[in-house]
Amino acid sequence: MERKSIFITGTQINYFFVCKRKLWLFSHNITMEYNSELVELGSLLHQDSYKKKRKEIEFDGIKIDFFENNKVIIHEVKKSTAVEKSHIWQLKYYLYRLKELGINAEGKIDYPLQKKTEKVLLSNADEKVISNIIFKLEKILKEQFPPEKIVQKICKKCSYYEFCYA
Repeated sequence: MERKSIFITGTQINYFFVCKRKLWLFSHNITMEYNSELVELGSLLHQDSYKKKRKEIEFDGIKIDFFENNKVIIHEVKKSTAVEKSHIWQLKYYLYRLKELGINAEGKIDYPLQKKTEKVLLSNADEKVISNIIFKLEKILKEQFPPEKIVQKICKKCSYYEFCYA
């Protein structure tokens, strides 16, 4: 596996699945999260959940919420399953990046409000999908203007809602 030309974060992988416009705006330092109550609630949930676990381990562009010591199992804490597919691929991306570093790991997505945990593994097929996602993501980021806005139910809860619809 070779290094990519653009530095890609897990948040960007997540946004790739949620909204390409949000991905482009965020990646071009147009951030709206600072004034979002929902983002703030998610932050508080993250801080209050799993207090005894080490939090936000960051290295080589990977930001993991916490990990288990007895096995290499990384965790992501999320508020709801509303965009679960994006959460799964964000975590698969972390597993992919860890594998690039020679670390084989498993993942778990924790939804503390729903008392749900989703186990996530990385397959060879997933690695090919991630390579394709990275290619498409890089193409989006190189565009001069953001993609058109989408009209989805989830838009009303997005921190970029006013930017797109005001």
